[in-house]
Amino acid sequence: MNDYEDHVARIQAEWARERPDVDVGPQGVIGRLHRLAALLTEQLCLVYRRHGLNEGEFDVLAALRRAGEPFERAPGELAAFTMVTTGAMTKRLDRLERDGLVTRRRSAEDGRGRVIALTGAGRELFDRAFTDHMRNERRMLDELAPDEAAHLEALLTAWLARVEPPR
Repeated sequence: MNDYEDHVARIQAEWARERPDVDVGPQGVIGRLHRLAALLTEQLCLVYRRHGLNEGEFDVLAALRRAGEPFERAPGELAAFTMVTTGAMTKRLDRLERDGLVTRRRSAEDGRGRVIALTGAGRELFDRAFTDHMRNERRMLDELAPDEAAHLEALLTAWLARVEPPR
């Protein structure tokens, strides 16, 4: 083990002193995951901002790009893929449409429904942003040795499978 005492270890020590009757062991994992997620998100958002996007807008564009030709989805699908409310989705779509990155039109199958489509400019911007995003993720993951990264991925996959509701 190493001698590094991080923020979570200091908090655990304080709780162990103040509340020795409570098992604070879970903070070792949960607290570190929470802190790591916040730090990683900061680094991810730097790349999004470089491309004039925020995290939510990047997610919407990603969901459209992953759809394949013709790069479109219904608003409900987008909300499900990005795990946001329809109200939050509307705000994101308003900005993306204003910036010429997406369009909205009536669905050909259901005249009452709407379809959100990635524009050519939206696809070009997203593809540049995605390339930078993946380079950034690689840089962050390279802090671990390849075997450590593989082991962590396997652990997180197993844990997520037990916690996340089935789709």
